[in-house]
Amino acid sequence: MIYELTPIYDARQSFYAKALVQVFEGVEVLLSYTMPVAKYENGVLKLLEMWDYSPTTLRHVKEFAKQHNIFVNTKKDLLQYV
Repeated sequence: MIYELTPIYDARQSFYAKALVQVFEGVEVLLSYTMPVAKYENGVLKLLEMWDYSPTTLRHVKEFAKQHNIFVNTKKDLLQYV
């Protein structure tokens, strides 16, 4: 299953289908501009290689994290999940 990441915590009204979440066997993978950038599995967030590709990708990652109750505000906050 794939669904569009809807902004809840971000000021944007939409990410215009540039942020998608793919769910497979309980693992959620965030796709930003079609690239896998983060995954959430068994209550653990893991950032993948391209997680800081652009400022917009960073926005997508922050929103994804916050929707999983991992409240991060800066890029530095996210480094612990790399």
